[in-house]
Amino acid sequence: MLRKELEQYLEFLNLSGIQDIYFASQDAAEQSPHAAVTAASAAPPASSTDKAQKLDELRQAYSRCQKCELWKGRKHFVYGDGNPDADLMLIGEGPGADENATGHVFVGRAGQLLTKMLAAINLRRDEVYIANIVKCRPPNNRDPLPEERAACMPYLLEQINIIQPRILLLMGKVAANTLLQNTLSLTNMREHTHLFQGIKTYVSYHPSALLRNEKWKRPAWIDLQKVQRDYLALTH
Repeated sequence: MLRKELEQYLEFLNLSGIQDIYFASQDAAEQSPHAAVTAASAAPPASSTDKAQKLDELRQAYSRCQKCELWKGRKHFVYGDGNPDADLMLIGEGPGADENATGHVFVGRAGQLLTKMLAAINLRRDEVYIANIVKCRPPNNRDPLPEERAACMPYLLEQINIIQPRILLLMGKVAANTLLQNTLSLTNMREHTHLFQGIKTYVSYHPSALLRNEKWKRPAWIDLQKVQRDYLALTH
């Protein structure tokens, strides 16, 4: 699986015009399944290439991806949307029915709630960038399988590398467990701030979970206020 991720990343580097990359040592690669990809992702994208154009090129290049079985139920490849220069990047689990139908992230009921949540901390959707762990809808909105997450991981790492956000908000247990590479509970992960590739990272509830259980809205609001404080510190 790691070899496939490296091959995908090399394809990205070719599109980016990057000539030199750093490979992690063998020991580091053995310690983490994404270690080599993470080390290469630390290099910034070519400054001469516009971020928005690069993201659009990659969206089109991967739109017919068949690296896992999820492509069989795909209407649209749901790559990600938002500000390519965003300081805050939000990462969810995967597309739902509305996202699969439109090709855009978080456009259903959960997306409408997310828009309101951002507005509550004085942010518009066009100020942030939003993506998912997987880019195609899992059947019946089930959790994406490990091999499906691994297949899509290079795409997400590329997006993070291009956008270079300064804060990440991981929405839901699947997104948090996948990127932080642990099996901890959402409650445990919410209690701490984390680092992903040197980026300050928060964990909170997925908006769809808040639609199912309103008692989680209060702790989710606490999480958002923490993110807001850090975001304001960046911009003031």
